[in-house]
Amino acid sequence: ASHWHLSGPLAMVMMGLMVGNRGRELAMSDKTRHYIDLFWELIDEILNAILFVLIGLEVVIIAYSGNLFIAGGLTIIIALLARLIVVGMTTKTFSRQLNLPTGAWKVLTWGGLRGGISVALVLQLPMGTERDILLALTYAVVIFSILVQGLSVGKVARSIRTEEKTVEL
Repeated sequence: ASHWHLSGPLAMVMMGLMVGNRGRELAMSDKTRHYIDLFWELIDEILNAILFVLIGLEVVIIAYSGNLFIAGGLTIIIALLARLIVVGMTTKTFSRQLNLPTGAWKVLTWGGLRGGISVALVLQLPMGTERDILLALTYAVVIFSILVQGLSVGKVARSIRTEEKTVEL
């Protein structure tokens, strides 16, 4: 990677994926694979817990105002509209090739949940007023995504199944 002026860490990740996936097939029993999967799931849960504790500590520092709540609402609407445009165009273009149900765009749009990675990216910005505003707006989108979209995506999916059954009749 260094010889070709590429990223060393990314090269290691790629090699790890290539060797790991191949080694998983050839060198591991089903029981070993099961335990390795459990280990990495545990690591994932621990890291997510740490991330959300850090996020919770950061929320306390933000100075909220009425304008920030209005901006947060607008940001949520913009994020949903952007997802609708991208998903709508993609599903319209590839619906035949992907054999998607008629209302798949609804679930794909509403199910575009955001979380810790979005907040972690904003937390990497240098300290300042702009960072605080971006952090508050990102929190608004993430909290809406988790609480509203996450808790209602099942209803949206069931409504599509109902639509399909009605169309078949």
